[in-house]
Amino acid sequence: MSIQNELKSRTNLEVSPNIIAVTKTFSIPVIKPLIDHGHLHYGENKVQEAMSKWSDLKSTNKAIKLHMIGKLQSNKVKFAVPLFDYIHSLDNLKLAEKISAEQKKLKKNLKIFIQINIGNEDQKSGIDINKAENFYNKCVKELDLDIIGLMCIPPEKGDTKTFFASMNKLNKSLGLKHLSMGMSSDYLDAINYGSTFVRIGSRIFGKRS
Repeated sequence: MSIQNELKSRTNLEVSPNIIAVTKTFSIPVIKPLIDHGHLHYGENKVQEAMSKWSDLKSTNKAIKLHMIGKLQSNKVKFAVPLFDYIHSLDNLKLAEKISAEQKKLKKNLKIFIQINIGNEDQKSGIDINKAENFYNKCVKELDLDIIGLMCIPPEKGDTKTFFASMNKLNKSLGLKHLSMGMSSDYLDAINYGSTFVRIGSRIFGKRS
């Protein structure tokens, strides 16, 4: 069953979410058939890999939307802002300030998700759920960032649906329209809790070597 058919049969949505085809480690010959089919949203984890793969493709296909879904180091912002259309991993104030400054320099306005550490895990990046409102307000009011929603990667252990529900509640409390959550293993649950962008790699391209 295709992902689109699965969405129709197992969710009650009038509008389908955006499927980000996660292309990290996959070569252009593997990705090209999906581009030729007309798919527009693609996700990469590393700036350098994205630059080598997508710079030429995006210059010839302006409709392609490239998503930075991995951790973004502040020293890579000057390379990321010209190439990407979305950033899903805004997780600290220094990074927010760097993005804001670079956007003003290039007169470009990316669509940005704030990453929330929804499971309060020491090993994961993200804004504490209790500090999310203050961080959001600073990003929007002081740094003029276009924050369109929140993003999370829930803990591997525990009830994923509980974390998705918490994200949905927090997103609504901030009046945000979009949610970035759900991957190949849990995207249907994420969609049922309001996710509008899901990140799918192995279900599209197969297992990575």
